[in-house]
Amino acid sequence: MKTKSKLSIAAYEETRPLQGETAYDRLRDEIRSGRLRPGARLTETEIAERLSVSRTPVREAIRRLESEGLVDHQARAGAVVRKLDYSEIMELYEMRAVLESTAARLAARAASEVEIRDLRDINAQMGVSEGDPQALARLNRQFHQSLLHASRNRFLLKSMGSVDTTMMILGPTSLESPDRAREAVAEHDEIIAALAARDEATAEAAMRRHMEGAQSERLRMLRRDDDGEQA
Repeated sequence: MKTKSKLSIAAYEETRPLQGETAYDRLRDEIRSGRLRPGARLTETEIAERLSVSRTPVREAIRRLESEGLVDHQARAGAVVRKLDYSEIMELYEMRAVLESTAARLAARAASEVEIRDLRDINAQMGVSEGDPQALARLNRQFHQSLLHASRNRFLLKSMGSVDTTMMILGPTSLESPDRAREAVAEHDEIIAALAARDEATAEAAMRRHMEGAQSERLRMLRRDDDGEQA
């Protein structure tokens, strides 16, 4: 494809026409990946042109993102990607730790052997994906979603869905750091071992340590961003 050969992969992904996905899906992915950063303006005309769609689906997508808490409307700027302040980030990670550690405890009791093997397979793929943050982020989401489903608690799943949506505002994965990626894989191994042993208390504690590690790396990322803005 001629156009694609002249553009980087990232640039092509941002400009290619929609095929089988919606404006909402694309904007959501761009927020998750960090291409649309907190505070970024969402202009209907620019987005419609970039995605090769009319303004109507873009307007509907922005409204839907606003209803999910991913987008705010500001008096002069219009629609912008929402920013989380420090206290919101801390509260978000604490809630995630509570929900995911509970899921690990329940999964230690309820997960099938097939589900535990699947978690091992996902984590093994993460172990050989170092240097590919996008693949790591995708596999990490699969790992945590699979564990949540193995907990057999639909109310926990619903609550975690709300937290996951807000987490998207933070943008790039904390697994961009090779050191953190390796730590995460090792932490996943500890969780899996506790699930296989049907040790609910150890599974819960291992997941909480894992969440604390992710939170610490996120704080380091935020400090680096702040230093960059002040430079």
